Parts: sequence; C-alpha cells; structure tokens
Amino acid sequence: MGDLQKAWWRKSSYSTHNGECVEVASNLPGLVAVRDSKTPTSPALLLTPAEWSAFLTHLKNGA
Repeated sequence: MGDLQKAWWRKSSYSTHNGECVEVASNLPGLVAVRDSKTPTSPALLLTPAEWSAFLTHLKNGA
C-alpha cells in the first residue's frame, strides 16, 4: 500500500453538494488514490496512473 500521508485530496468537480463526493489524490508518484469523502479514514482505492486513465476513459464513453 502506498503512503497516503502526503496525499493532496481534491473533490471531483462533478460531486454534488449533499456529501456524495469522490476525492482523488494524484500528487503521489506512480499512484492515484480515490476515496469516499464521507468516510475519509476508510481505505482508499489505489490505482496506477494508467488504470486511472482507463477508468476515466471508460466513464467518459458512457459506461
């Protein structure tokens, strides 16, 4: 597991204002971390930059 202590978390620009938010940290070398903002102490989903890119592409294509 990656060290997330230096993660800079940001909320998705598509997140709603009712607490249904996804946060992403992309400042970690070789790692993209994703978490639910409602439970920030829960384990984060850890992806490689290539996996994150593929995920975003899949979403943009109407997954």
